[in-house]
Amino acid sequence: MYYVYLLKNECDEFYYGCTSDLKKRLVEHNTDKSFSTQGHQWRVLYYEAYFSSKDAFLREKQLKQYGQSLSHLKRRLKYSLNEN
Repeated sequence: MYYVYLLKNECDEFYYGCTSDLKKRLVEHNTDKSFSTQGHQWRVLYYEAYFSSKDAFLREKQLKQYGQSLSHLKRRLKYSLNEN
């Protein structure tokens, strides 16, 4: 399985990524092994699972381009994004 995920940190910043091992990747984000997310504590807000790595990476690319895909996802997660 491949996962596209949305993380949120204590500063209410978001990070989108893709991985084949979501638990391991979250540990890497929280132990400063990922340059782009170091110095913060992250939690998973949302993830999608795919059988194909190509599908997962295409979905991640959609979200990172900040187009309609991201807007739709944020509307779907309206209440989750605002929880502490």
